[in-house]
Amino acid sequence: MSRQEAYEQYGKALKQGQKTYKDRVSHGRYPYLPVLDEILLDDSVIAGRVDMGVIEIPTEQIAGTKTAGRRSAFAADFMPLLSPDSEFGYKWIELCAAHLGDDGIRDPIRCYEYLGRFFVQEGNKRVSVLKSYDAPTIPGYVIRIIPEWSEDPVVQVYYEFMQSYQLTGLYQVRFTRPGSFAKLQAALGYEADHAWTDEERQRFLSSVTYFKAAFRKLGGEDLPVTAADALLVWLRVYPFEALKAPAPELLKTLSAVWADVKVLSQSDPIAVSTETPEQKEEAPAPKLLGRLFKAVFPNHLNVAFINEFSPEESDWTRAHDLGRQYLEAMLGEQVTVQQFNGVRPDDNAVAAMEAAIEKGAQVIFATTPPLIDACRKIAAKYPAVRVLNCSASMPYTGVRTYYSRIYEGKFITGAIAGAMSRDGRIGYVASNPIFGVPASINAFALGARLTNAHARILLRWSCVDTDPVSQLAADGADIISNRDIPTPDRVQEPWGLCQLGPDGVLLPLASPYWHWGNFYVKIVRSIFSGGWDALSSKDGGRAVNYWWGMSSRAIDVLLNQDLPDGVKQLVGILRQGVASGAIVPFQRYIRSQDGTVRSEGDRWFSPEEILHMDWLVDCVEGSIPAFEELMPMSRSIVRLQGVYRDKIPPEKEGPLL
Repeated sequence: MSRQEAYEQYGKALKQGQKTYKDRVSHGRYPYLPVLDEILLDDSVIAGRVDMGVIEIPTEQIAGTKTAGRRSAFAADFMPLLSPDSEFGYKWIELCAAHLGDDGIRDPIRCYEYLGRFFVQEGNKRVSVLKSYDAPTIPGYVIRIIPEWSEDPVVQVYYEFMQSYQLTGLYQVRFTRPGSFAKLQAALGYEADHAWTDEERQRFLSSVTYFKAAFRKLGGEDLPVTAADALLVWLRVYPFEALKAPAPELLKTLSAVWADVKVLSQSDPIAVSTETPEQKEEAPAPKLLGRLFKAVFPNHLNVAFINEFSPEESDWTRAHDLGRQYLEAMLGEQVTVQQFNGVRPDDNAVAAMEAAIEKGAQVIFATTPPLIDACRKIAAKYPAVRVLNCSASMPYTGVRTYYSRIYEGKFITGAIAGAMSRDGRIGYVASNPIFGVPASINAFALGARLTNAHARILLRWSCVDTDPVSQLAADGADIISNRDIPTPDRVQEPWGLCQLGPDGVLLPLASPYWHWGNFYVKIVRSIFSGGWDALSSKDGGRAVNYWWGMSSRAIDVLLNQDLPDGVKQLVGILRQGVASGAIVPFQRYIRSQDGTVRSEGDRWFSPEEILHMDWLVDCVEGSIPAFEELMPMSRSIVRLQGVYRDKIPPEKEGPLL
């Protein structure tokens, strides 16, 4: 009976192999098994070979054959292509009958592993039989071929995998991005160097089996990402224990974050929106649609502001609270506004947002980056709610982020500093090495060079030094760019650009400041007009990062009225030029500290290049501090928004980015 079943199984496998062959040919793809000897034509790309002994090989990772001898007998999925009456077919059926019998297929195959894929030297038919039955693993004697180290991300990820394999003993944990395994360890509650026990290994495999089924059902095998990549996205929102949920519930939770999984396959997962809706040429279209289909877009919105601190204890929150007040004043009865203060990220953030939704919130503004973790959970659970987080460069489609191009204001205050400095030694106090801060330093330096060709910027960091202003004064700086003014009514305090008086007192000259009210009004109006949905369609499912500047009036520069008239006139020219786009701070000759020419003056820096700058121009004296140099209070924000955040080992207790 087993031979008859084996014969029937061969027929099914042959039919599948022929289908795979035809599909690949019709799509212009190679229809046979890839051959390792043809992939590795040059031994110079090989760093060495390691005898792995006999291991359980994940069947889905057996990709091809070692030599070309049996290539044409199999389709690319290892299913047979030859007639059942052939010698090949006869042997295949005999092996299948043995598999169905009492003895089964016991002998390990022999194969080579290269970059996480296995290529069979002996046992191709055994692999074909077991794959036809969807066997999860196959025992095999494995020789690992190690590629030479290179900057190729594929090679980097593989070297990281080899290190992780020593801890897990699993080939099933494969990622496509460096740093992912450390995040998985943190998500599972393990230390970075934790070696998995047999029990932990089995627990992981049994849970991930169901996750892989959901991954395949949603089309994951058609994406250039692995199930482990998708699991890491899922673990950003749900605990590992939730993998034990029934299959329909697990599929539902993975569907909730599936857009973020798909974003992983894009080279530019974040769409940076630098213009307000009314600035764009296509703006009349949504307004016209709004008139034609009034029922589609809302005419009233319930908006909730989630603040980590109260306005009384935080100038940052106070600035956003003024924005809230401006929104209410400008839109009146069109909005109902809720406010939640003192919402801590690791405590009650999700509860506060759910409370807002229970009270009707349709839009949530979370005003600090640490609230991103709660925002992700809420966005997955309530997809109809529009969730925004005040941060930058977060690749989550369900949460839109917003920040401002404060570097434009820094360029202008840099020009003021260059014009006002006696000897060109200008101090600069930077906050934290996060996205946009190096761009602000560089823009300030270029602005200073605009009005003073010999200007030197003395850089200090408030996240490293407890009194950077005193240090700069001791170093001879007569003009110092201090922390930015949070709100325009704080001009008399030593915020922003200051002049150091003879008595050591800082005299305010000018400062960039945020006008969050303009941002909030424009975002809400874009929802009314359909601009929000139009942006979603335009950006093809990518995450959206609003990054507005002077042209949208999201930022401006406040001047001390005692500035010289000529300097005020210069500021007026620069302000108008930057807002109109006639003056572009980074469109000039730029050389970085290491001597690299970053621009000859004839190129534009993209928003992504500016936002992710991690270098400083050559007239800056100082450097970007390493994570280990930061004071403890600064490390959490740098983990979230640091220019080198992907290189920082994750914490078990922190949000998983």
